[in-house]
Amino acid sequence: MITLYGIPNCDTVKKARAWLNDHGAVHDFHDFKKQGVPEAALDQWLTQLGWEALVNRKGTTWRKLDEATRAAVIDAASARALMLAHPSLIKRPVVQWSPQPEAVTVGFDPASWPAQAT
Repeated sequence: MITLYGIPNCDTVKKARAWLNDHGAVHDFHDFKKQGVPEAALDQWLTQLGWEALVNRKGTTWRKLDEATRAAVIDAASARALMLAHPSLIKRPVVQWSPQPEAVTVGFDPASWPAQAT
């Protein structure tokens, strides 16, 4: 089972969900706003992808943070704490391509998804 993590009103998440539906890829959607960020999954993503790939520094949530808070994000631990406090800081979507728990992607890249979705 594929699990797509994100926020439902995010345009990139909407595109990703539509792509999965259009390609017949059965998936679950995990809403960060309603269901929170699963800490065990976040730890796995941090290990596999690195905190730099997960922190969305281009979004409005990042820009709204004060300079001291942004400057304090220097490693996986500080990024993890901030992403748990502000789920909108996680670059979206994060996709867990099951059954391989190590198969995780961040962002919507339809060129690389067909191999993963099958």
